[in-house]
Amino acid sequence: MADYTPLVQIFRDKIKTYQENGKKIFASSSFQSHSLPMLHLISQIDASIPVYFLNTGYHFAETLAFKEEVARQFGLQLQEAASPIPKIAQRDANGLLFFAKDPDYCCYLNKTLPMEPMLAAYDVWISGVRRDQNANRSRFEYEMPGKYGTLRFHPMLEWTNAMIARYLKDHQLPQHPLEGKGYLSVGCEPCTQSVAQMNAQNEREGRWAGLKKTECGLHTDLVAQ
Repeated sequence: MADYTPLVQIFRDKIKTYQENGKKIFASSSFQSHSLPMLHLISQIDASIPVYFLNTGYHFAETLAFKEEVARQFGLQLQEAASPIPKIAQRDANGLLFFAKDPDYCCYLNKTLPMEPMLAAYDVWISGVRRDQNANRSRFEYEMPGKYGTLRFHPMLEWTNAMIARYLKDHQLPQHPLEGKGYLSVGCEPCTQSVAQMNAQNEREGRWAGLKKTECGLHTDLVAQ
């Protein structure tokens, strides 16, 4: 059986320790189906922990509506962050938006850059990355140093798809509306495809399909080297 109970207790104990030591904590989430166990646990442990959503301006409408539904249902302290660079300035010399010409730079402008102020303002960053998602994340630890002196905490690191499915069922949590259409990992609309249409094996293969790119920069550039 996919027993997630010991991992839940680790999560609770870590949050308690951070708070007892006076640490300022925040979380970030993309509000996908597999994000919900972490968000639900935050709501149960301490719903006052702010949860940041990086609004890139390119999200599916379904994601934006789902984010609001989940935040309301869980009683989360939802915050939004966006790039300080307006979209009109996010074009190359030929007028092409960077997601079409330079997706790495687009991710930097719309995800990494707007995350940096939070790292400067908080002590602990709760991120829902999992070891089984890709090779980069497979090397992560529960706690790792992040940029600007922030401690990265990865409470979902050892969770599997089976554990997530069981948690969602046990707690009767909603499903992202695009998951039923084969979008098992949902990012920005221009750069995300349905894995069902691709016959993909990994849930994240629909992200930046056809490119060697597997990360947006949050879990590469914002890890202390």
